[in-house]
Amino acid sequence: MRIDLHAHSSVSDGTRPPAEVVRRARAAGLDAVALTDHDSVAGWDEAAAALPDGLALVPGIELSCEHAGASVHLLGYLFDPGDAELAAEIARIRDDRVIRARTMVERLRELGADVTWERVRALARGEAVGRPHIARAMVEAGAVATIDEAFTPEWIAPGGRAHADRYAPDPVRAVGLVRAAGGVCVLAHPRARAYGYVAPDELIAELAAAGLAGLEADHPDQAPPDRAELRGLAADLGVVATGSSDDHGAMTGDRLGAETTAPAAYEALLDAASGGPRRSPETR
Repeated sequence: MRIDLHAHSSVSDGTRPPAEVVRRARAAGLDAVALTDHDSVAGWDEAAAALPDGLALVPGIELSCEHAGASVHLLGYLFDPGDAELAAEIARIRDDRVIRARTMVERLRELGADVTWERVRALARGEAVGRPHIARAMVEAGAVATIDEAFTPEWIAPGGRAHADRYAPDPVRAVGLVRAAGGVCVLAHPRARAYGYVAPDELIAELAAAGLAGLEADHPDQAPPDRAELRGLAADLGVVATGSSDDHGAMTGDRLGAETTAPAAYEALLDAASGGPRRSPETR
């Protein structure tokens, strides 16, 4: 089996609708794919309705968390989206995304960038407005030449002139919420150094003690030595090591299946979940 446990759709900052994501996943030779939009489960139903024969859908989310002032991303799978406490937390994160994005647009306009909220909202399409949407609007407006240029201290990088903070839960608390809703959690790209943050081993150990089920080891933005270190750390902590493309459609070169998770790790995650909708025809 070929399994990719981290992919985004246009519900958050991917460029492809959920239905197209699952079609492309099957065309890429995948047997299972997780839809993990940022702070949103709004794409689950569309993806499930369009699920091609032979493809298993793992409903998921990428939760935006914060630890010691740094952004930490947590992948949650197979939880009950109707769980009241988790749903309230997701809504709070999502609503604050909008407040933050509007603030950043206002700051950009003060800096002379001809970016409008209406255009950012249109680019977002879904409910999870993020900095990539702002960056794309900046490129369209001619404020920057590339999306990468937008993510600098001159503009919307953390600490940048137009950057704004937003609400994000502590990742230990987030693990507890997902677990209480019957799901399982994997720490996303903990050694993606280009993102400007490396999750400390102490935090990873604390998350494992709180119920973290895995570490995303094989990721396009993680170097081979870091992947090997994460696999060793996962073994030491008794959690699984996963592999995922973190595909965002055209924005990342349509790379579904670029990295994959071993079937044994996939089965371990499925077995650890108790509350979510299981859309895995080959395994359940």
